[in-house]
Amino acid sequence: MHSKKPFYILVALLFICGITASIYRGVTHKVPFLPGKQVQSWAVDAKVHFQGTGEPAEVSFSLPNDPAFEILVENATSPGYGLTITDDEFDRRAVWSVRSAQGQQDLYYKVTVIPTGSTKVIARTEPQAPKPYIWPATEQAAAEQATEEVWAKSATNLSFAQQLNKALNAQERSQNIELLLSSNSPSQLFVRMLHGKGIPAQEVSGLFLEDQRRRQQLNTFVEVYNDGEWHLFDPANGTQGRDENLLLWDRSGRSVLDVIGGINSQVDFSMLQDTRSALATSLDVMNNQGALDFSLYNLPLEEQALFKGILLIPIGVLMVVFLRVIVGLKTSGTFMPVLIALAFIQTTLLTGLVGFILIVACGLMIRSYLSDLNLLLISRISAVIIVVIGIIGIFTLLSYKLGLSEGLTITFFPMIILAWTIERMSILWEEEGPKEVVLQGGGSLFVATLAYLAMSASWVQHWVFNFLGIHLVILAVVLLMGQYTGYRLLELRRFKPLAGE
Repeated sequence: MHSKKPFYILVALLFICGITASIYRGVTHKVPFLPGKQVQSWAVDAKVHFQGTGEPAEVSFSLPNDPAFEILVENATSPGYGLTITDDEFDRRAVWSVRSAQGQQDLYYKVTVIPTGSTKVIARTEPQAPKPYIWPATEQAAAEQATEEVWAKSATNLSFAQQLNKALNAQERSQNIELLLSSNSPSQLFVRMLHGKGIPAQEVSGLFLEDQRRRQQLNTFVEVYNDGEWHLFDPANGTQGRDENLLLWDRSGRSVLDVIGGINSQVDFSMLQDTRSALATSLDVMNNQGALDFSLYNLPLEEQALFKGILLIPIGVLMVVFLRVIVGLKTSGTFMPVLIALAFIQTTLLTGLVGFILIVACGLMIRSYLSDLNLLLISRISAVIIVVIGIIGIFTLLSYKLGLSEGLTITFFPMIILAWTIERMSILWEEEGPKEVVLQGGGSLFVATLAYLAMSASWVQHWVFNFLGIHLVILAVVLLMGQYTGYRLLELRRFKPLAGE
């Protein structure tokens, strides 16, 4: 006897690989597990305007760089300007340039972003220790005393930043803090006092996203490094952490806007909230990351539509295997119900059932006449195929004349399969009688109906096309059911009298 251990190992590997691939696609590529899911997106417009002096102008504008938001689409409008986008590890910038800029100049940058759900800012490399700020003589003593007072109340770099932020926003601030704030902004003072203790910190610019807001300005925050992560503080109001609607626009530590060859430069922001399909969003993200190269979505639309139908067949096959092997239903043909179920998807269930019964009934009557002619098998099957085509054509014309548009869809039935079904039922009628024909024909329709209900479910169609790993799971389940050698469920009724005794 051969050991079944390799078989069960194969089944387990198929199951694990299928589940793992599906979860990876859902978590990493953000493909929604259920159809129809919507995600929130933000469209942000930045308008840069300045007065040109008639000289060559160069405008350097910082672009958003925030792990909490994924950039879907970005573009810039700059008639007459050359545009270059520099993208390094720490700073993304758009650089506009022109030989001569005279008068009012308007440049536009548009971006669409979606939240990623990851608000932590992980440092890619450990920053270098900052150089201490050299205080003016009038502020040095106050800065040292204020820093030491807060330092004594802290245990770590992060707790020092927290205590310092609290001291800057206390209701009764010390005289040293008041003196320092008179000549320093809260964010500047916060960073300079942190640098005095060798703690990496930097000013960052953020934009609060609010629907249908115009002419908004960036807000200044401070990031403090601690144990591989940047923590966000707002020294202006004493808060720590970030709001969900805060987009960090610039984290480079440089100025957001630099203009050479112009004066009175300014940037205003407008934003609009929108909802979009989560699936379309994930596809845009994968396309930006180059992850669609081996995806079905990379195929032309015609081939995609074809595969959406083909990939439903394993679901119908699974239903047939379960109902025949485990339940014990009889069908006319092994996988004929799957093809009929595919036709039901095109015709709808009720129209498909009526059309199938009418075509088979008419075909059986004509087949009974052909059997009296003693034709060869090939000729008889060929004649049945031609007859089936004629029956479908007649029913289609009658439906059109009667105004029944649903009847036009019966042309989706597989004609060859219908011809073989009629041939098998006719032979079965002659050998076993009409009861067996009704039993197998009814079983075929029942299995086809259940397969149709499973294959037409929107979440099933979503899963089999977007999570290809699910087909490995189906294969594993089919292989397991192929090892079943026990009684079918419908056979158990034969033993009911024994159970009663």
